[in-house]
Amino acid sequence: MTPSSTHRHQLILQRLQDQKHVDVLDLCEELKVSAVTIRKDLKLLEEKELLFRTHGGASLENPYIKDRPVNEKELLYVDEKVRIAAAAAQLISAQEAVIMASGTTIVALARALPPHLPLTVITSALNVGLELLHHPEIEVLQLGGYLRHSSSSVTGPQAEQVLADISCQKLFLGVDGIDLDFGLTTTNSGEAHLNQAMLRAAQETIVLADSSKFGKRGFGRICGLDQVHRIITDQGISAQDAKRLEEKGIALTIV
Repeated sequence: MTPSSTHRHQLILQRLQDQKHVDVLDLCEELKVSAVTIRKDLKLLEEKELLFRTHGGASLENPYIKDRPVNEKELLYVDEKVRIAAAAAQLISAQEAVIMASGTTIVALARALPPHLPLTVITSALNVGLELLHHPEIEVLQLGGYLRHSSSSVTGPQAEQVLADISCQKLFLGVDGIDLDFGLTTTNSGEAHLNQAMLRAAQETIVLADSSKFGKRGFGRICGLDQVHRIITDQGISAQDAKRLEEKGIALTIV
């Protein structure tokens, strides 16, 4: 290994320690080498298990996420989810019709709604529907379909057909991954397909995601970031990611 390659590898690893993620083009500019050289460096460092390559860069953490049971997810980033849900609840007005997708942050949103807010909620998540039973002024349209045990939510053509005949103001969407190049993802392709039907039924899409979701990818792609109007997340989001989201014209709420 030549001294120049050693220097490059040290700098790449240092940038990863500082930023958690690096881009190929940024490294090319800083190190004055070609993209081919940087990609070879990243491949070598990945083979040594020092990083994970991603689309257009590299990350310290494995960007590819696996499905987890909902009872495990409920124990993660609890305070952040409560704050995100409280901010999202402020965006809902009386007499609106909104879609609430699935996920533990969406359940937190259901808990954060005022008890006597007149509202119509369409949801695919059984745990969201059960939370809203305690709100007598909220009408709940519970979508049907194939029940996913890991998420307590449904997928399938039955739910998609109902959504095809609906138009509402807002979609509150939970996701498993946000990749600034690839878009929004979830670990299940059926859920991703249902989320796409939700996007078509809503005028505004609001993503609720704690900062750990950034730089991650699930199996099923929901959409690109050009279809997102607002993201609500916590202070763990990097300044670089926040800047890129704002450059894309996405309203960003950090709690």
